[in-house]
Amino acid sequence: MIKLEAFLVVLSFALTLYCFIDCAQKDETQLRNLPKWGWLLVILFISTIGSIAYLIAGRPKGNKGPKGPKRRILPPDDDPDFLRKL
Repeated sequence: MIKLEAFLVVLSFALTLYCFIDCAQKDETQLRNLPKWGWLLVILFISTIGSIAYLIAGRPKGNKGPKGPKRRILPPDDDPDFLRKL
């Protein structure tokens, strides 16, 4: 039983540390619902519940690459800018 409790304490500490570092490295514009300093205080003082709240409500949805539509690469004979320069 003591091993399980120790594992849960270590897991809680690791989650809190991960969320604190992740929040500290994010730009202010990437965080939702609270300013950066607010999330850092929530994570630090409320620990596990604050970390879970940050993961659910603080991080932006879809952290995968730049936002916006992908630009299609055109060959030179189809590119209007290239054709104007001829």
